[in-house]
Amino acid sequence: MYRGHPGMLAWVLHRITGLAVLLFLFAHIVETSMILVSPEAYNKAIELYRQPWFKPLEFLLVAAVLFHAGNGLMVMIIDFIPTPSRTYRRMFWIGAGVYAVLLVPVAYFMLGGLVGLR
Repeated sequence: MYRGHPGMLAWVLHRITGLAVLLFLFAHIVETSMILVSPEAYNKAIELYRQPWFKPLEFLLVAAVLFHAGNGLMVMIIDFIPTPSRTYRRMFWIGAGVYAVLLVPVAYFMLGGLVGLR
């Protein structure tokens, strides 16, 4: 049962983003292997990535990878240095702030053309 603690939220989001990245990797392997079927089939698969509705999904993928990597680094810090476990809540919120700051330029460059900012 979720009780609202940052650690539990990070744990759940880490699993969700890990599964999302794994799903993308599987789809990417299938799409890349289409070159073995025929160049036309591969070009059709690649054309999917060029559709405007796919841009938000690409942004969500980058957001998932950034969160998963950042949270993984924080877990490693907690595993190797025992004192941060006492200050986990502060580390979580600092990490969330860094994550939000990183996502702003990523969103601008990835979605700016879609909404008319660039």
